[in-house]
Amino acid sequence: MGNKDLVLLVLVAVCVFEGCYCTTVTYDHRALVIDGKRRILQSGSIHYPRSMPELWPEIIRKSKEGGLDVIETYVFWNNHEPVRGEYYFEGRFDLVRFVKTVHEAGLLVHLRIGPYACAEWNYGGFPVWLHFIPGIQFRTSNDLFKNEMKRFLAKIVSLMKDANLFASQGGPIILAQVENEYGNVEWAYGVGGELYVKWAAETAVSLNTSVPWVMCQQQDAPDPIINTCNGFYCDQFTPNSPSKPKMWTENYSGWFLAFGNAIPHRPVEDLAFAVARFFETGGTFQNYYMYFGGTNFERTAGGPLVATSYDYDAPIDEYDNKIVVDGALLCYTEDHLPATVVATEKNSFIRQPKWGHLRDLHRAIKQCEEFLISSDPTYLQLGKNLEAHIYYRMSNECAAFLANFDSSVDANVTFNGNSYFLPAWSVSILPDCQNVIFNTAKVVSQRNLQGVSFSGTTSVNEFSLVSSAWSWYKEEVGVLSHHSFTKPGLLEQINTTKDNSDYLWYTTSINVKASTVPGQEKDAILHIGSLGHAALVFVNKKLVGFGFGNHEDASFNLSEKISLNQGDNTLDILSMMIGLQNYGPWFDIAGAGISSVILVGFEKHSKADLSSGQWTYQVGVEGEYIGLDKMSLANSSLWIQGNPVPVNQSLIWYKATFLAPKGKGPLSLNLASMGKGQAWVNGQSIGRYWPAYLAPSTGCTTNCDYRGTYDPSKCLRNCGKPAQTLYHIPRTWVHSGENLLVLHEELGGDPSKISLSTRTGQEVCGHVSEADPPPVDSWQPNLEFMSQSPEVRLTCEQGWHISMINFASYGTPSGNCGTFNPGNCHANVLSVVQQGLYWAGGMCNPRLNSYFRRPLPWSAKKLGN
Repeated sequence: MGNKDLVLLVLVAVCVFEGCYCTTVTYDHRALVIDGKRRILQSGSIHYPRSMPELWPEIIRKSKEGGLDVIETYVFWNNHEPVRGEYYFEGRFDLVRFVKTVHEAGLLVHLRIGPYACAEWNYGGFPVWLHFIPGIQFRTSNDLFKNEMKRFLAKIVSLMKDANLFASQGGPIILAQVENEYGNVEWAYGVGGELYVKWAAETAVSLNTSVPWVMCQQQDAPDPIINTCNGFYCDQFTPNSPSKPKMWTENYSGWFLAFGNAIPHRPVEDLAFAVARFFETGGTFQNYYMYFGGTNFERTAGGPLVATSYDYDAPIDEYDNKIVVDGALLCYTEDHLPATVVATEKNSFIRQPKWGHLRDLHRAIKQCEEFLISSDPTYLQLGKNLEAHIYYRMSNECAAFLANFDSSVDANVTFNGNSYFLPAWSVSILPDCQNVIFNTAKVVSQRNLQGVSFSGTTSVNEFSLVSSAWSWYKEEVGVLSHHSFTKPGLLEQINTTKDNSDYLWYTTSINVKASTVPGQEKDAILHIGSLGHAALVFVNKKLVGFGFGNHEDASFNLSEKISLNQGDNTLDILSMMIGLQNYGPWFDIAGAGISSVILVGFEKHSKADLSSGQWTYQVGVEGEYIGLDKMSLANSSLWIQGNPVPVNQSLIWYKATFLAPKGKGPLSLNLASMGKGQAWVNGQSIGRYWPAYLAPSTGCTTNCDYRGTYDPSKCLRNCGKPAQTLYHIPRTWVHSGENLLVLHEELGGDPSKISLSTRTGQEVCGHVSEADPPPVDSWQPNLEFMSQSPEVRLTCEQGWHISMINFASYGTPSGNCGTFNPGNCHANVLSVVQQGLYWAGGMCNPRLNSYFRRPLPWSAKKLGN
């Protein structure tokens, strides 16, 4: 069926609903068309299970304040249907509640039903039971898979319709997505892949959602499905039909974190450059992946080795929390104003300057919206790696984007008879083709010190867990007779555990003949091959080795010199999973677990392959069968208490209670002293931890140059250190009085050094120069914009107040946030700023502009506080 016919069907469908405000959503070659009007839309990904329902309204409110119009989320099949035919939509997985919360905030929704998600989510969002349907093949033209996929798609669409959540019913859902990034792997599925794409598109359209469907990274998406772009840059993307708009469904605000890797960081200058270039070259819908990343609670993290934190260097960081009131400190100057303020907080975190710089970018693009939706861009070359795109509404009215995409050379360009300075790798936005109201490289929004929630210079209260002594339970090494079974050969782990546990015991015996001198040990070399992800090796119940892979390649080989006794010796291998694979062609059949065991040298010239012998297996470890993580066993006599507490021991459970710090500040558990394992607070899993796995010592940079093409290895931080030591405890999981902490330590650590932290304040600063434009929101058409003054705005988050001002200088201050110095020319205006603060009663709203409009006899004037 042609595109025009399908659009007509959509319009007919939305007209039959009565008793609500019905919205029509269609599209043309330029944009999504909502109620007959083209729209420029900024979107951000927020995954509802990666936060608490109580916090959704606040996260969404901050997203709206940041300039978003749309919230985008995946739907997670494995958690919504953990058992075939049994559905779960409660708590963090209450999808209807989440969509309604977005609607209540006045925002729209893009629902990415998939049902494949990827998302660094366990098994890409597929339920593991799907894997065990005989004859099934995922994501190809396989009837068994297609039947299950269609059934789940229909379930979600029906759920949304029953709650009146599609736009045609008066709800917020304006887009839906089927499949996800299949074009990246379609080559591996041959003709079956091509047929599957067509089937998926037809199935989606047949569900009659009355909103457009998209397929991301799918160049062969059939009409009327919109094919969209994912990536760090999408300005060069072109849809597969001239009738479809240019849309960007995943603009990576950072990158995900993996155990054993350094921490990725994407500079906001580059992120803003990518967004501006996209809209400059004809884009009309872009989505940040992620705008709020959150936390991989429980065992939801994908694999291999995806960390528990899913912060993603997003504009709203992992530790969002509930807040109450609002205020702002505004400092005005015609010149250069660095400012540093310590604000005491009662709630949550916005990552600055990323959030603020992108908010200003969204405001600038919004000022151009009427031009962007009125015409296609007109291209104008301004020089080498220099260009302009102009949008006309009438012959004498236009908006323009001026771009310098050189990675090192700044430039002055002439446009419309005026001269403009363009830093390298930047875009300037001119909503009237005359005044620059935003440049992507000029960050004038406030900054958090180092941009890290619990950084050392942030006001953080740290508490040791002293309200009770530690208790412990030491697990037995190897299998338990009543939970074990014996099979010949080495079993693949996922097919054996069905992901009911991270753990699988492999146990066998090695017999050393009597020719060995009694009482004398025999040395041998044990070679173990594994498909992943990690394994502890015990000989005669003593730990002899630990092997592990990495995110890029989870397989590993381990060779250990061992000593064997005369007679029977036990070999116990505990194979460990760290998240099921979530991406790649045929990822669903990627294996894990021990693949080979070879013993060399325990007899003269001997080489024994134990792989095909008899092995005894056990899914899970002893503590899981007992239920030591459960609240019901908190006072069990199984727990041992005494001094000293055993430390640096493998396969041991620890328990303690703690009092939650007062206030509403976010909580983190510092597990830097531990090795590897899992943690629970009041019976709720806060995820896996692995601080013993250090990132490579090289590859990081102190001063990251945002200029030039970004990739996840470009601006790394934290080399030579653990990927994650702080673990998020939602405030809603703790209560007054004693709270229970349980750890399952696999490698060995020291629980006495564990601490609990809550943030009570943060240092923020600002920095502008006389060359910077005035605030975006002060621009109005037909006004002499450039005659206005640049401003520094230091805005406290809701619930904060300013407790002190550390630095204020007007003149030529130097340095960065947290390390400002007065410079050669300096007027100490600390008292002026403090007086303004005093007038405001310590709240975040003093206005100081009258003090900073006085001229100073310096060519480069700056002010800092």
